[in-house]
Amino acid sequence: YFIPLQQRVHKARRVRADLFVSVHADAFVKPTARGSSVFVLSESGASSSAARWLAQKENAADLIGGVSQAVKDPHLARTLLDLSQTATINDSLKLGKDVLGELGRINTLHKATVEQAGFAVLKAPDIPSILVETAFISNPEEEARLSDGGYQDQMAEAILRGIKRYFSKNPPLAKSKLTLLD
Repeated sequence: YFIPLQQRVHKARRVRADLFVSVHADAFVKPTARGSSVFVLSESGASSSAARWLAQKENAADLIGGVSQAVKDPHLARTLLDLSQTATINDSLKLGKDVLGELGRINTLHKATVEQAGFAVLKAPDIPSILVETAFISNPEEEARLSDGGYQDQMAEAILRGIKRYFSKNPPLAKSKLTLLD
């Protein structure tokens, strides 16, 4: 079932997630586009015109799912982002680099560096977040691999290895649970 983009972030924040990973299959108008990519949030705009186009396409998913994001309080959004966004983006870049390195072991990389764009699902101000484009479903060769269960497992294992590498260098902080005393 469809979960609106902002609800995805809200769910992650509600469970106090240590990180957020959104996994996708990329698509482009030309079937020759290929490779895996990892994106993190950009505070200043997309790192390329293709990244900007992809972010706009993914952010439009709420419209496809029947949810309009027309009502926003820009002052509240800016205040929330300013609280911790810079540190979170830096952690996201570290996570993205580790995951991208592992993806490069099993697939061609679309770009050799972590890209940045304004994806709605990356906007949790306090959770390191990445968006993984596993491969191009619009490329017949990559589409065939993405349909293969064994390749899906390899892709999932590569993402997991990258996450484990990130956590080995950046262990999550202990999060105490609020308890009520009688």
